[in-house]
Amino acid sequence: MKKKWLGMAMALLMAGTAVSGCGGGSGADTQADVPEQYKDLKGTSLNLYTWADMFPQEVLDGFEERYGVEINYANFDYDEDMLAKLEESEGGDYDFVIADDYILELIWQEGLAQELDTSKLENWENIDPRFQGQFYDPKNRFTVPYGAGIPLIVYDPALVDIEIDGYEDLWDPSLEDNVALIANYRVIDGIVLKTLGESFNTEDLSVIREAGEKLIELAPNIRAIEDNNTQDLLVSGEAAVAFLYTSQVYNAINARDDLKVVYPKEGLGYGIMAGFIPSDAPNAEAAYAFIDYLLEPEVSADCFEYIGYFCTNKAAEDDIDESVKVSLVLPDSAAEGEFIENVSQEAEDLHAEIWNQFKSACD
Repeated sequence: MKKKWLGMAMALLMAGTAVSGCGGGSGADTQADVPEQYKDLKGTSLNLYTWADMFPQEVLDGFEERYGVEINYANFDYDEDMLAKLEESEGGDYDFVIADDYILELIWQEGLAQELDTSKLENWENIDPRFQGQFYDPKNRFTVPYGAGIPLIVYDPALVDIEIDGYEDLWDPSLEDNVALIANYRVIDGIVLKTLGESFNTEDLSVIREAGEKLIELAPNIRAIEDNNTQDLLVSGEAAVAFLYTSQVYNAINARDDLKVVYPKEGLGYGIMAGFIPSDAPNAEAAYAFIDYLLEPEVSADCFEYIGYFCTNKAAEDDIDESVKVSLVLPDSAAEGEFIENVSQEAEDLHAEIWNQFKSACD
């Protein structure tokens, strides 16, 4: 989810740290532990398609050992690339795909995902309902959430002269050449819209233009626009303030506990990355087995500790290490927010035009 969200990642949300354990102890499991419906999978393969580094290797190894299924892990950089691949194969080639929320809406509209048979998923009830029933899948018919992100402001209080509590503070003249931003233009345009009291998803072109004018005014304060490892600029002291994906926030505060995290007062932008089974998946049964495996609390906890996104598995929260739980479990104070959704082509084109103007102003 960046990549997200993303890079978040929701931010989400949307990077990671080493994990302890090995896929929820799955290495100790044998074929005897496999549900009867999945025992015929031994000797088959699972074609997995998502961003790189989305799973601890121990989790992938644990699934292969338990089910006797070989995982073929293919990667994409952008959701649009994934969509083009699925369109080309008419929903075939891959068995399980994880992508960002906005693109999932298009996947379903184009008939490229199949409806889930939740009776095959013993661990379905482990999903945190706060991350279900969203705009891209309101009836939870085809997706399984795999992480949520909220891009947030993080800053070094020793390097700034102001108390930062919202997006508006990023424009403060004292922050000249001291702010690092992720490179997701809808997210960045969106936080400007929030300072104007508007929705991330407004279709009012005059409002979007007004936000664009304000965004240009931020250019003198921008130190860098970088989508990958943006937190490094903050951790090293090269930037005093950064607006980061969730996984980057996680990495920053784990590297330096003196940094401050801000849930901006103007409102939050959410993102969820979720998995689905393509409409013509070669091995859908292996996909069901993999989904149910990921929903096991210990396996799920290992995954969230690795990717650094908010945990979407309620049953896994107790298995997340206490030292990082505060970073991975969504706080009640952040329960309200807005998803960045698909907008009209005219609005989308205007956002892209504004973003190009802003980048030029920052050079």
